[in-house]
Amino acid sequence: MPHALTPTTSASRAAALTRRTLLAAVSGLALAACTSGGSGGSGRSDAQGGTPGAGTGTRTVRHARGESTVPARAARVVVLDTDALDSAVTLGVTPVGATTVAEGAALSGYLPAARLAGTKAVGTIGQPSLEAVAALRPDLILSNQVRDDKRYDELSKIAPTVLTRTTGPAWKENVRLHAEALGRQSEAAAAEAAYRAKAADLVAALGGPEKAAATKVEMARFLAGAPTRLYLNDTFIGSVLKDVGLGRPANQDKAGFSMEISPEQVDQAAADVIFYSVYGDAAKSDRAKIMEGSLWKNLDAVRRGRVYPVDDGLWMLGIGYTGAGMILDQIRRSLAG
Repeated sequence: MPHALTPTTSASRAAALTRRTLLAAVSGLALAACTSGGSGGSGRSDAQGGTPGAGTGTRTVRHARGESTVPARAARVVVLDTDALDSAVTLGVTPVGATTVAEGAALSGYLPAARLAGTKAVGTIGQPSLEAVAALRPDLILSNQVRDDKRYDELSKIAPTVLTRTTGPAWKENVRLHAEALGRQSEAAAAEAAYRAKAADLVAALGGPEKAAATKVEMARFLAGAPTRLYLNDTFIGSVLKDVGLGRPANQDKAGFSMEISPEQVDQAAADVIFYSVYGDAAKSDRAKIMEGSLWKNLDAVRRGRVYPVDDGLWMLGIGYTGAGMILDQIRRSLAG
């Protein structure tokens, strides 16, 4: 899970995937390519991940682990992180498989449920089940080095695998790579243009660039079993705030991922506006201890009623144009009526 989970290996899972399973998966893909002209299966619409006859042949895509030969327009796509899931849905593809943030958890709740109909869980982020991935006979797998670099060879035996370096602040670059791998560059260009237009509209609604820059906005996250984080510029949400030209508190307007604060350091959270989310069990986080304390209650944003709870699954994990656009909508509702 971006900004929360520590990348882990799944050696035990990989060991359980026998050579016979991998060979069967590869053979199945070869048969599908021969019978469908590389579309990953005939008779499927975009609701199942592709359009019949949308493209044949292959292309070579450069990515963080080198080069992969991918279908001209992939149809059966498995995504192993939330950014790749946002990219796929934004670009008009419903993945056949995706990882979830926790065992038994639903897929990203901010995405339209209809666009995820038929998408099967294939394990958790950082711990995908190779058996489950292979069983779906994908013709493309999307992930990143942070999550799946150590599994790249095993994944590549199942299907062409394209990895970005990381997620977070590089999300626009990553969408472009996902689009290249999916053969949907024009859809990506349209999504980027729509996002930029929405950001410009928000700036106007806030009263123009100067007023936007004068408003110091903070993103705080209460984490179960961990210190509270204030997010810096080198993050997904940090980049979205910068795209709108919103100001940042001086101690957070810098390169880096986040700064951690204890309940005794709440003065470090001073800002004109505070958005906050909770990851995990709120009772196991510092939320109550911080928000019930005098230091929190004396912050300008709190005294002026400019503190807004937000969905952690969107603001922390909605790493793509669909998620970013929805965040802009919420900022507009909160700050511009």
